[in-house]
Amino acid sequence: MSTSPASPARGAFPWAVVGGVALVALSLRGPIVAPAPVVGDIRADLGLSTTTAGLLTSLPVLFFALATPLATRVIRRAGPELAVVACLLGVLAGTVVRSAGPAWALFLGTVMIGAAITIGNIVVPVVIRRDVHWRRASAVTGVYTASLNVGSMITSLGTAPLAAVVGWRGALLTWGVLAAVGAAFWVWLARRRAASHAAERQRADTAPSADAVTPSAVPDATSKTTSDATPDATESAARRAAASARVSRIGWLLLLAFCGQSFSYYAVTAWLPTLLADTRGLDQAASGATASLFQIAAVVGSLGVPAIAARAPGWVPVALIGALWATLPVGLMVAPESFTTWSIVGGVAQGGGFTAILSIIARVTRTDREAASMSARVQAGGYVAATFAAPLAGALNSATGGWTAPLGLVLVATLTFSLGGVSAALLARRQGPGTRAGTAG
Repeated sequence: MSTSPASPARGAFPWAVVGGVALVALSLRGPIVAPAPVVGDIRADLGLSTTTAGLLTSLPVLFFALATPLATRVIRRAGPELAVVACLLGVLAGTVVRSAGPAWALFLGTVMIGAAITIGNIVVPVVIRRDVHWRRASAVTGVYTASLNVGSMITSLGTAPLAAVVGWRGALLTWGVLAAVGAAFWVWLARRRAASHAAERQRADTAPSADAVTPSAVPDATSKTTSDATPDATESAARRAAASARVSRIGWLLLLAFCGQSFSYYAVTAWLPTLLADTRGLDQAASGATASLFQIAAVVGSLGVPAIAARAPGWVPVALIGALWATLPVGLMVAPESFTTWSIVGGVAQGGGFTAILSIIARVTRTDREAASMSARVQAGGYVAATFAAPLAGALNSATGGWTAPLGLVLVATLTFSLGGVSAALLARRQGPGTRAGTAG
């Protein structure tokens, strides 16, 4: 399997790339979930309704979809490293604005954060596909997903205690430090890559030309090409067309799975602390701490999916994750006293589901452009569905006065994930690993 000519990091400093992926992941979910533990304080301070407060979680997700064309353009023009830097600086700027003023600033900063994170959502699978061997892509995707949830866990667990000391504005502002550190690291990584490219170009310019060594071979090769070109080209074109059609079908199935995954994740993330406070009588700090289990348990799923996939057919971990996902809403409805167990089980599922979807993208796509295109389509469509998760769950809670209807909605979403994910994994097994190619695609 060939190595992309645009991938010096794979041999030169792959661990730096993996570390950079983990660093950026810390800022791709934490800023979204940070308001949840202090949403009561925000509502009281700014006079927001329950549905309006739900926009603090759903607005960034909406812009994950709306800002996708802009994000794709930034990635193509700036390159992956500078696109990540732009993402992190945008998150930092949005965090400052969100924490600085009245309600309009709160929502403007939230929009800025969502638009910036969109770039990171799309570019990270491209970086993994480009710089990581396909056999390790699932494991590195697991590290990425685990880091997403570590960031979510840190903010879920730490926001309420920080707010008790510095207020909710100061607590939200504190998490901008993670984005600043990540941006500095990726600036360094971009410089390292630029230096590596320059060194490779210099070596290529000074190396002798292979064409000058055996000129006598040229006529024979030309003759063979002339005689065999038509049937070979026809067969190759047919294979490429069949592979492209299969990749396209996998992409649509992954879109369906990601709709279920994202809807479930953001509905639970937005309202689990409130649900626990309403049904179990937990205070703000206790409900936030319990909800953080939903985030940190995802590390087990993120790293578990690659481990299972290495020993079983690809559809097996997806089916297992789907079963665990469905256990969360069913458990909270049937045995709410065991909420800690269901939070952990659901956390394992949401981490594993995200890893499974992105791993399939990294495996079956054949060029960086195809990877970016599929990543953008799957995530844009999935996040459109997720935009409705928090407001719709909140509206159902307000209309019914309970949490059974919202949990039933989450159950439907988890079953959607299972249907799309297992079907995509089965088709991806037939597709096999994509062939590495350059960034031009």
